[in-house]
Amino acid sequence: MKRLLNKLAADAVLLAHFAFVLFAVFGGLLLLAHTRWVWLHAAAVLWSSAVNLASWTCPLTPVEQGFRRRVGAAYEGGFIQHYIGAAVYPQGMPRRLELIAGTSILAWNAIVYAAILTILRAR
Repeated sequence: MKRLLNKLAADAVLLAHFAFVLFAVFGGLLLLAHTRWVWLHAAAVLWSSAVNLASWTCPLTPVEQGFRRRVGAAYEGGFIQHYIGAAVYPQGMPRRLELIAGTSILAWNAIVYAAILTILRAR
């Protein structure tokens, strides 16, 4: 039972982590619904970029790994390296991809924000 709970907890942290990544990438579109989203989304974008550019470990990664260790399914490295990097780079995620990810999220969201600002001004 304890093993199952640890696996479910690890999977829940994984889903939360994935949801955060999706929010950081696509959450700017929520500004079309209401501009109050800007504060939460801008913070997510800045955090996500900082983690990638500074090569930090997101706090959710060791939490998930801790649960996975308890069921004997731990992995090394970070969330992006393990789940995304493994699909794109089977030999491991190079540092340059972290830099590209950190820069891309800033550039992408600058484009989204500029487009939304243009749309909102036209209303």
